[in-house]
Amino acid sequence: MIRFELDEALQGLEVYCVGGAVRDDLLGIAHDDRDWVIVGTTSEEMQKRGFRPVGRDFPVFLHPHTQEEYALARTERKSGHGYTGFEVHAAPEVTLEEDLIRRDLTINAMAQDSSGRRVDPYHGLEDCRAGILRHVSQAFGEDPLRILRTARFLARFRPRGFTVADDTMTLMKAMVAEGEVGHLVAERVWQEIGRTLGESDPTAFFELLQQCGALKVLMPALDDVLAAGLSRMRTAEVPMARWALLTADLSHDALTALCDRYRVPGEWRDRALMVVRSRKLLSSSPDADQVLAWGQAMDAWRRPSRLDEVLDMLAIGDLGLPVAALEQAIDQARQVSPQSLMAQGHRGAELGRMIDVARRDAIERALAQA
Repeated sequence: MIRFELDEALQGLEVYCVGGAVRDDLLGIAHDDRDWVIVGTTSEEMQKRGFRPVGRDFPVFLHPHTQEEYALARTERKSGHGYTGFEVHAAPEVTLEEDLIRRDLTINAMAQDSSGRRVDPYHGLEDCRAGILRHVSQAFGEDPLRILRTARFLARFRPRGFTVADDTMTLMKAMVAEGEVGHLVAERVWQEIGRTLGESDPTAFFELLQQCGALKVLMPALDDVLAAGLSRMRTAEVPMARWALLTADLSHDALTALCDRYRVPGEWRDRALMVVRSRKLLSSSPDADQVLAWGQAMDAWRRPSRLDEVLDMLAIGDLGLPVAALEQAIDQARQVSPQSLMAQGHRGAELGRMIDVARRDAIERALAQA
């Protein structure tokens, strides 16, 4: 049971802990963040008690002492496309049950008060025990972001045996067919993907999006090569490596377009493109010229740690490249000292050419010994 007390600022208010904290408590999962809903009051009353309004789209207030966020119970009505097309109504007469019914999944539509009483009008406890991700109501179909959220929860909970309810899958397919997914904002799509790549089983996210048809709308190039990408991604634990291995079968142009469309963070984009370029520049038995050209393209001499990360990704993903030999060759090439060559009198373009020759020779010796 979640334990909390109402301090002076909250005394006399109908306060509930809602959503993820209640769900995780039932599942025996540690949780730090709590979401709060207050029923039966007004914005004016909250401000009289010292709460500071911070919500732009709906009434949310910061507690005067703890700085936790408290939202007033509200309802939502669809008024446009996408996840932002809603009109919000928050008033004292809005009930807790009305607030909970607007939520995405039954396991996220439970609440608990300070006495420990659980409010579960949509049978979230039953679905927690059965391991089912089920939509609360048909209002799920009004917000395409909920498809991605459901997929992310599957990525988190599939290792615990959770599955998506058949009627929820049917509803998601209908949402895709109606074109709602195409209205999602790129930043929110990437936000869900980025969070998913840190979950226990991120493959579940992409598999579900493919099954309901959303992946073909959002990432058609990835949809075409998903199976191989998922197989490689399963071997990685670091989120950025998971992204790079998931997209390793895309062309350079397709991956660039994908990263541009969803404004993928620069470091993630960079590493993924380096993996794709490595596959293009290197054969399964590369010669010294190939490895030198690859090292130059990867900026291996000036940014060694970046290439080391990519080599780790290539090894984890089992991409058919001789990673151990490449590591040895690059290590030897890094031993070449431009200062020594300058001391021999080489300058300008000639110095650059001599550095390349020395590095190529070092690579060739390393490959011969591998």
